[in-house]
Amino acid sequence: MCPSESTIYIADSAHCPYGNKSAEEIIKLSEANTEKLLKAGAKMIVVACNTATAAAIDYLRAKYPEVPFVGLEPAVKPAALKSKSGVVAVLATEGTFNGRLYKETSARFAKNVVVLTVVADEFVLMVERGETGGKKAEAAVRKRLEPLLAAGADHIVLGCTHFPHLKPLMEKIAAGRAEIVDPSDAVARQAKRVLEAKGLLRK
Repeated sequence: MCPSESTIYIADSAHCPYGNKSAEEIIKLSEANTEKLLKAGAKMIVVACNTATAAAIDYLRAKYPEVPFVGLEPAVKPAALKSKSGVVAVLATEGTFNGRLYKETSARFAKNVVVLTVVADEFVLMVERGETGGKKAEAAVRKRLEPLLAAGADHIVLGCTHFPHLKPLMEKIAAGRAEIVDPSDAVARQAKRVLEAKGLLRK
């Protein structure tokens, strides 16, 4: 969406997964990652982790007021607004579910639907190992998805940036019974909007 921009990407595999770490530890890691990115010349930072956004984005925005930060949170709002069955599911980590952003968005937009929440930390480790297909991965994903589908969920929200790697597998298992909601495009659009608003977008 921003073809003239160059991107620096940090995959903090050394400290993965973030989902089961304390907020203090995540803030420390996020600050260290931010420092690396700023030293490399970053003009804007996308906190491309739902757990890190939940724990650290308020701290980062306060500490680096001159830097625009774009965060991630599970796409509960579009799922809740589009649901016909009145049941949506969110796959995320414990850290994301405990965060202020998730709680506020859910309270605001998901009052009229049932939200099924599932901590799926094992998906993070599967993706880190490159296990995104095959019988073993399908069995693990099916174990999580089938109860949600049976409970009537017609939207399944991917609340972790590892999970879109499993989206083709999830769509195969859902077989049209539920829409798999990936927030990636919305985050890219927001990143572009912020760059434009700040006069930072390269033409």
